[in-house]
Amino acid sequence: MTIEELATKMQESRAWVAGKRVRLDLRNQGSILLDGVAEEVSVGEANADTIVSATWDDWKALGAGELDPIGAFMNGRLRVEGDLSVAMQLQSALMSSERP
Repeated sequence: MTIEELATKMQESRAWVAGKRVRLDLRNQGSILLDGVAEEVSVGEANADTIVSATWDDWKALGAGELDPIGAFMNGRLRVEGDLSVAMQLQSALMSSERP
């Protein structure tokens, strides 16, 4: 799966938090903006209320259920800048959109 395919799946599943802008920083692969204000998902850098960052490999492992999000956060493999509660609200929507 590419970052563009992931963004398309997220758009189709409406994977955002209403009224919030969250950027997924996939480090070496780029970024996805989950815009709950405009209710759209796009690829690229943008200002956001919360930034969640992980490597592309860790992101795929999270989506496949092979990496525990809390463990990844505690070990520094998943980082959150901004409102942690927004990232937690987003977790279920992201996990459902990541799986095939």
